[in-house]
Amino acid sequence: MIRINENYLKLPGSYLFAEIARRVTAFKEQNPAADVIRLGIGDVTLPLPPVVIDAMHKAVDEMAKAETFHGYGPEQGYNFLIQKIAQHDYAPLGIQLGEDEIFVSDGSKSDTGNFQEIFGTDIRVAMTDPVYPVYIDTNVMAGRTGALGQDGRYANITYIPCHAGNHFIPELPKEKVDLIYLCFPNNPTGTTLTKGELKKWVDYARANKTVILFDAAYEAYIQEKDIPHSIYEIEGAKEVAVEFRTFSKNAGFTGNRCAFTVVPKTVMGYTAGGEAYSLNKLWNRRHTTKFNGVPYIVQKGAEAVYTDEGRKQTRAMIDYYMANAKTIREGLQNVGLQVYGGVNAPYIWLKTPNNMDSWAFFDKLLHEAHIVGTPGVGFGPSGQGYFRLTAFGKAENTAEAIQRIQTRLKV
Repeated sequence: MIRINENYLKLPGSYLFAEIARRVTAFKEQNPAADVIRLGIGDVTLPLPPVVIDAMHKAVDEMAKAETFHGYGPEQGYNFLIQKIAQHDYAPLGIQLGEDEIFVSDGSKSDTGNFQEIFGTDIRVAMTDPVYPVYIDTNVMAGRTGALGQDGRYANITYIPCHAGNHFIPELPKEKVDLIYLCFPNNPTGTTLTKGELKKWVDYARANKTVILFDAAYEAYIQEKDIPHSIYEIEGAKEVAVEFRTFSKNAGFTGNRCAFTVVPKTVMGYTAGGEAYSLNKLWNRRHTTKFNGVPYIVQKGAEAVYTDEGRKQTRAMIDYYMANAKTIREGLQNVGLQVYGGVNAPYIWLKTPNNMDSWAFFDKLLHEAHIVGTPGVGFGPSGQGYFRLTAFGKAENTAEAIQRIQTRLKV
């Protein structure tokens, strides 16, 4: 008899987005003429920058000639891209990385989900709440948690609530934990940490031999000067932190799949007997065993992001989305809603009016304004009473959505 991994049965399924789709479909069937504006998904809407398209066209031409054809490439990524990442993303911050400390991949979702595989199943995991669901779900699949409770929390996970009451600044865990997930600028709240606040986490990790998985997918959207773009700006972070970044949101690569993970050789994990092992070596072994590498054509497109014209074009893309974020943030504030995020991130996190349930506000927004967002409770129990809107829509649709909220929504 073939046995299944019964940890999968602990998962509630794709409840959040399946339920969103079900409710939107039902609404459209009842209101076929309604023009629904979607501000819920985290996908981009602008096309790839022209410089990226040109680079990919040239790479396709190379693949048509025997002398320039590329078959299997290095699983860790081509050196031409890794060198650009080190030179442009980290060296200007005073961070020196070896080329063998950077691993090119097909997405931060994949890497943040897969990285936990190199740790034992008996470790204690901590994560902020609300949180990107992949962090929790992959640890559930691995068997590190108990069952899902009535309060929406899994047993054996340390939840760190982030809400308006603590200004969305996570507090250090009161119990000792082994693995910590941090995402800043944060998805879904759009909030950030200062260097001083982030240093507390690095100090905690160093004191407790804890590892931090730091998701910096939205660092390119940071506007304020005192916000760190990398956890390695903090002294000692290269001893305890792994950082994840992606080309999806800063260069529109959501459909092309290209990202990278930084694993310094000085970050250690330990055997039951206390013997230290470099996570860099373990991740390299996992990466080369289970991953075939990002296509050459895609990596040439990513390399073009680091040219002078590439940086100019991607900056224009980011500015476009952040203008949308400002439109949403100020528009919601003008109708008296409490709004967070949208300053250093493309996400706007709003407090539902009159302490309304997140799903009840979803229905209200859909039926009264024909707008789709994401209920905050879908990101965790502390998201109840909150709601996420994204700035990744088209500018005209974003402006229309805010106009509808201001004129149609009864708050």
